[in-house]
Amino acid sequence: MIGLSAARSRGRLGGRPQTLNADKQQLAIQLYEAKKTSVKKICEMLEISKPTLYAYIRANPKQ
Repeated sequence: MIGLSAARSRGRLGGRPQTLNADKQQLAIQLYEAKKTSVKKICEMLEISKPTLYAYIRANPKQ
């Protein structure tokens, strides 16, 4: 606990890195649904993994 307190006092934050912001998530979904860009290429462009891309797609069903 002392180590965490010391790190926080120096401005360090722990935990997982932030995910894509909402705009980039929407872009990933649009690229996937357009079926003109491969999944691999989308993941490379946005620097995310395939499971992350599919999680965004599952979380945002078509309306």
